[in-house]
Amino acid sequence: MNQETIDQVLKFRDDRNWKQFHNPKDLAISISLEAAELLEIFQWSGEDVYCKEKMDQIREELADVLNYSILMADACGLDLDEIIRDKVKKNNEKYPVEKAYGSKEKYTELKRR
Repeated sequence: MNQETIDQVLKFRDDRNWKQFHNPKDLAISISLEAAELLEIFQWSGEDVYCKEKMDQIREELADVLNYSILMADACGLDLDEIIRDKVKKNNEKYPVEKAYGSKEKYTELKRR
């Protein structure tokens, strides 16, 4: 995600004086609620695991999750690029290619192999 996009999200918030309402607790709740709305799109979809006809809804809800994530990072003073890089590094350690390639097992199961 580039800085211009992040700045647009923050400007939208600031133009409305909403930062006062954006504490980590309420933003975490908002992320969870929006993620649940994203999940709801797939409810009862049966064999259609991609819900291609609902892609507009998926885009909207995913954008909400990402927007609230940007706001959460800002409220906590976290750098998005840094925390994502750190998480990828940790995941690389937990899921080494030679053990995880093509596997859906959790890292705790991979360690047993």
